Amino acid sequence: MNTALPPIDLHAHIESGIAAADLTALKAVVFAPTRTLDEAHTALARSDSWTIWGVGTHPGLAKAHKTFSQEQFTQLCDRTPYVSEIGLDGKSRVAPSTQQATFTSILDILQRTPRIASIHSYAATDAVLNHLTNRPIRGAVLHWWLGSDEETARAIELGCYFSVNPAMARRTSLLRRIPLDRVLPETDHPFGDRSCGPTRRPGNVVDIEGSLSTLHGLSPVLLRQQTWYNLAELVRLTRTRMLLPRTVRVSLAALPAVD
Repeated sequence: MNTALPPIDLHAHIESGIAAADLTALKAVVFAPTRTLDEAHTALARSDSWTIWGVGTHPGLAKAHKTFSQEQFTQLCDRTPYVSEIGLDGKSRVAPSTQQATFTSILDILQRTPRIASIHSYAATDAVLNHLTNRPIRGAVLHWWLGSDEETARAIELGCYFSVNPAMARRTSLLRRIPLDRVLPETDHPFGDRSCGPTRRPGNVVDIEGSLSTLHGLSPVLLRQQTWYNLAELVRLTRTRMLLPRTVRVSLAALPAVD
């Protein structure tokens, strides 16, 4: 692909102990979620050129809820533009009341301190939208969205963005309903990119970029540029520019002005 812009992967799981050189070798802007606050403490101690580490409390993990602290979560938010692995999971054994209490606390934080927020909603799409209706936030990104047409329309009305992975590529009817200016690619490595074979790795969003460019009749170069404009708008909405690595800030600043 002939473009100076690297790919964006808005949700990919990476071990926080990975070597910095291995992350640089991905040649992509990768947003890396964490599942617990302990993991976030370790990840946010890093300083990587193209990787944005998040703070999260995975709704499906009992340990994440047991160690959740509103105060600690707030303090960690001050160190990153990205909150990820928050939300609800309808298939988890964690009690719905526990999940809802944690998610409510996090949304309260995000109302005060907006961040790019990658939200988990597996088997709980309607419940997640209800929470976002009651506690609206800026910067909500529905990760691996599986909602109905009606729920998708409701999410769009709420101002949500959507991060889409190769596992969603066949759901063209859903992807057509999502405005192109609300879409960002993700791998959800190692889960959402299982169909990518030996090339699967964080940052390798070529397959989903190809699906989206075909769907919208855009060249791959223009499709990638649009995803950067979408990221720029999320950064503007959440006022998180200065929390990004300098290399990412420079790339955002170099984007051509929109006509």
